[in-house]
Parts: sequence; C-alpha cells; structure tokens
Amino acid sequence: MVDMTYQNGVVTARLCGEIDHHIAPKLRGEIDACCESCRPSRLVLDYGSVSFMDSSGIGLVMGRYRMISLLGGRLEVVNVPKGLKKIFTLSGLENLGVMK
Repeated sequence: MVDMTYQNGVVTARLCGEIDHHIAPKLRGEIDACCESCRPSRLVLDYGSVSFMDSSGIGLVMGRYRMISLLGGRLEVVNVPKGLKKIFTLSGLENLGVMK
C-alpha cells in the first residue's frame, strides 16, 4: 500500500506493509503515474511503515531513481527500518546518495 502526497514540488510516497514481487508492480504504477503528472523536483520514498521487503523493494528504488532522474528531479529514501537497512547497504543503494 502507498499513500502519496504532493506539496511544494515534492511527491512523498509513504509505503507500508510488505513489498514483494506481487505488490511492487502496483506501487511502481501508482508512484510513476503521480510523478509523471506532477513532475516533482523531488520524490521521497518513506519506508517507515514497511515491515518486510525482498529484492522487489530494491528494484522499486532503482526504477524510481532512474524515472525521477529522467524527469529532472532527485530521489530521497527516508525512515528505513533498522531491519531493512542491511538490505539497502548490501544492494549498494547507499552509494547512490539517496538514503537520508
């Protein structure tokens, strides 16, 4: 599930629950549609309420990074739970400079 807001050029997508290969395509579609219509300068993915994530969650970040970059914006990933930080670190996402 995702709750999105747009304010002052920023789209914030608050993700919650589990992100796996069943859920990720729906999340991608909703986030991409919002960004394509709003053209934000920044996309914030808030992982604060995510309880589980497999590699689909990493793919979600990588794809949104590419998409928002093509739109001329930047990506931030915030509130990553302690249990998921290791997955983000091992995937190399920290090297993109998106983790806040």
